[in-house]
Amino acid sequence: MQKRRTMIISVLLIFIVSTFLISMTLGTFTMSPAEVFQTFFGLGSSQQELVLFQFRLPRMVLAILVGAGLAVSGAILQALSRNDLADPGILGINAGAGLAIVLFIYFFQGSYADLGWSIYMLPLFAFLGALVAAFLIYTIAWKQGVTPVRLVLVGIGINSGFMALLIVFQLRMNPNDFMQATIWLTGNIWGSSWTYVLAIFPWLFVLMLLVLRDANTLNVMRLGDASSVSLGVRVEPVRRRLLVFAVGLAGASVAAGGAISFIGLVAPHIARRLVGPRHGVMIPVAALVGAFFLLFSDMIARNVLSPSEIPVGIIVAMIGAPYFLYLLMKTA
Repeated sequence: MQKRRTMIISVLLIFIVSTFLISMTLGTFTMSPAEVFQTFFGLGSSQQELVLFQFRLPRMVLAILVGAGLAVSGAILQALSRNDLADPGILGINAGAGLAIVLFIYFFQGSYADLGWSIYMLPLFAFLGALVAAFLIYTIAWKQGVTPVRLVLVGIGINSGFMALLIVFQLRMNPNDFMQATIWLTGNIWGSSWTYVLAIFPWLFVLMLLVLRDANTLNVMRLGDASSVSLGVRVEPVRRRLLVFAVGLAGASVAAGGAISFIGLVAPHIARRLVGPRHGVMIPVAALVGAFFLLFSDMIARNVLSPSEIPVGIIVAMIGAPYFLYLLMKTA
């Protein structure tokens, strides 16, 4: 079993590295693999260095970070709710984070054009917005406990409400900001710079370490409240702590990648099929699957209609929606 897990992780890493290398060569400004290699060692032209180091590399690193963050957030939510349809996008957590960012920019910045130092504030506001959404979902869904179906239905309702508020504030923006907000909320890695990487990396790194520390607790929580209590787990404090981790991961991911759905749904499912349900192994594999999924989708989004660009969230939805419907029919 250990050999199989090692092989799966190795294959996923090969997929990510291969997609990363291919993506560096593609775009409006094409570069051959040899030119990419030369540019890495300082032998490329100034234009090649600009395109590779300032535009493509930070965007691809962000795709990996955001994909991994959404996947791990989804894995936590599915374990806590014991609902295989739980996902930060479907439940409205991403919409809450998106609303908080739009409100921050609308009231404090006035425009998307130049955020400056405020970039480092985006993960914090996204976290607060996602936390409000999670609190509302959990509070409304609670009725002598939280049932999986009730949680999803309440989450869908909260998601619709936040999206309506988002539209209200978008309509009050100037036309340029309205278009940027619309594209970003569809799911778009809008901050193609190293500043955005530095803004979200600490959040994702620390939270993922904390989640891995609680991997065994997640295994127990997946069994249900009664079994968890009998095994000595303080269910409510643990659930709240893990929910904060999931919200933080989703919020930081939304701050850089917009309201991308389905990765948090699909990646944990694929990981469980590959390595089983034990979270100590499943969570790292889900992170790798999510990273590859978003990196691959972003490569398609940037190049399928070049020089035009499709929001990556549309590509993710085109792949993830059929899988969601399959899971919905299977669950029903």
